[in-house]
Amino acid sequence: MNPKKKKRLIMRTVVLSFFLFLVAFVIYQSINREKDVINAGDQAPDFTLKTLEGETVQLSDYRGQGVFLNFWATYCKPCEEEMPYIESQYQKFKDQGVKVLAVDVGENDVTVESFVERKDMTFPVLMDRGEQLIGAYGIGPIPVTFLVDKNGKVVDRITAGMTESQVREYMKRIQPEKWRKSDG
Repeated sequence: MNPKKKKRLIMRTVVLSFFLFLVAFVIYQSINREKDVINAGDQAPDFTLKTLEGETVQLSDYRGQGVFLNFWATYCKPCEEEMPYIESQYQKFKDQGVKVLAVDVGENDVTVESFVERKDMTFPVLMDRGEQLIGAYGIGPIPVTFLVDKNGKVVDRITAGMTESQVREYMKRIQPEKWRKSDG
């Protein structure tokens, strides 16, 4: 065999092997990622994060209440659009057993503070600086919202932007029974 042809054959074999390895790796990652995703029926992984103000918040401290756990970022257009709806419904449900925890995924404080002020957000904004929660909850594209019931169990996982009526319905779903008789 001609040395040039032999060299070309070896190079093609190496390139093809590399692409086959990449395809296998992507398939493996996608299968493993599915195992790590938190879905309805799962216990919500407990966590401790700091708010923009430096206060420590732990999910398990909210047992007995519904938690509207929203993962977002300032650069996410659907996140920006749903924030006023979440704020509006938070004002109606915060004294009726439903709390909002908004987890910013890895941005700096100045960017997040500016966004929070512009959107008049009054619920706790948690900073996932090391993006530890993204991995623990299996977060892909944002926004992602978890509805967590009073026992810490995930009722639903919403993987899209929401309208105000959807936010209201989702909050009603996690509202503890003792508050359900009042109009939310």
